Formats: sequence, C-alpha cells, structure tokens
Amino acid sequence: MEKRKFIKKVCLLGDGAVGKTSLVRRYVYDFFGDEYLMSFGTKVTKKVLDLDEVVLTLMIWDMLGQKTHKSLHEAYYKGANGALLVCDLTREDTVRHLIEWKNDFYHTVGQVPIVPIANKSDLEWKVSPSVLDEVSKELGRGFVPTSAKTGEGVESVFLQLGTAVMEEME
Repeated sequence: MEKRKFIKKVCLLGDGAVGKTSLVRRYVYDFFGDEYLMSFGTKVTKKVLDLDEVVLTLMIWDMLGQKTHKSLHEAYYKGANGALLVCDLTREDTVRHLIEWKNDFYHTVGQVPIVPIANKSDLEWKVSPSVLDEVSKELGRGFVPTSAKTGEGVESVFLQLGTAVMEEME
C-alpha cells in the first residue's frame, strides 16, 4: 500500500546570526560553512521525511532575522504548520527575544507546534541554564541544543517538528 503524502510549511525564526541558514544547510545538504550569509526576505528549501505511515515534505522557510521587518514576517508566517525557534547560546538576548518571536508567530498562525533550539552548542555557552529554564517555561517547551557546525541535534529537531506537525492533524 502506498504511503499517504503531505506537504507542510515550517518556519525558522530567531534573531539575525543565530544560525538559521546554517541549520537548514546542515539538515538538507549536510554542509556547513563558517561564512555569515545574511538572509534577505526568506529562502524556502524542501526536505522529504519518510515517517512510519506517511511521506512528509517539509517546506522550510528560513526567515529574515531582523525585527525591523515585522510586517514582512507576518506575510511569511501565513499558512505555517510549525516553527523552530532558534537562539544562539553565545548571546543571551537572542534567547530572551524568542518569546516575542513566538508571540508574533502565534498571533498570525495560532498555536501550531514549535521546537525551541539552542544553537551553537559547540561553542562556549554564555547563557546560563537558569535563563534557558526561564525562557523555556515561557515558550512551553524545553530547548534542544544543536550545532549546525558539528551536526549535533539538527536531524533530531527537524524530525521532532515534523512528527509534531503530523500529530496536530490527528
């Protein structure tokens, strides 16, 4: 019997330079580059997941990280089925800003699945566990440490989000 096929839109949200584009590149192409590539607008990449009973195509929207473009963000959020909220473990402000990213996202799309990501786990952490705990309570879900550079946790967070998006349909 042929598996059912679904296409779902997911967004990567967070401040500039937290590693959103690098996470997508690591996940989709298994590639990491040290250069900083500022995203303008959004870039859409697709990845197909073969889950138990379905084939899920994730349309991954890598969002511009500058909050000055808030009106653009709302247009990009429309129709999203879930999001990865990405912060940088070397910059505490990027962790705290995730609350605003989540609230803006939910305001547009409603309460769809989110997975908070604490990226750059391969570097020296400048964010205390207590700050991560405080923000994770506000987000309603704990952080998953990732490193786009080493690949740690990257496959896992996209799979978690894909699974959560499919569970929302049931």
